Amino acid sequence: MTRERFIQLISAEQESLRRFLLALCCGDSAEADDIAQDAMLKAYLAMDRYKQKAKFSTWLCKIALNTFLDRRRAAGSGLPSESPSELKSVPAMSTADDAFKYQELYLALSKLPPKERSAVLLFYIQGYSVKEIANITDSTQSAVKTRLSRARSQLKTLIENGR
Repeated sequence: MTRERFIQLISAEQESLRRFLLALCCGDSAEADDIAQDAMLKAYLAMDRYKQKAKFSTWLCKIALNTFLDRRRAAGSGLPSESPSELKSVPAMSTADDAFKYQELYLALSKLPPKERSAVLLFYIQGYSVKEIANITDSTQSAVKTRLSRARSQLKTLIENGR
């Protein structure tokens, strides 16, 4: 892959990648941006290993997810570094109400284990199939289905109890 082609592909996927990482980081835009930069750098350095048979977005998402998980392992925790009351809201919103639009969801997501959180975000936010998620997470399709089922159940309980 040429450098120019890589830049084209990254440009097309950058917004989607940042949205995924923002949700994965439970609204912490600074952490999401740091991970996105690290992931894009890792992808650039490994672009000669990209297999054209897989979607570029899937390959990039796998790198980003692994970067996120590596950071969490290095920090010794699968949870955000903030307490739930300190979780950030989505930046640059137009009204005060919009600033808190996703806070309840981020709070619930922050209580899920990283593997379940990532499965939910990849499926519902990024629109990947169970098969693609299995490829990204190096899991079986049945493991992904189980994670999705558990996460949906936990999110439902967390959001209902939060009201």
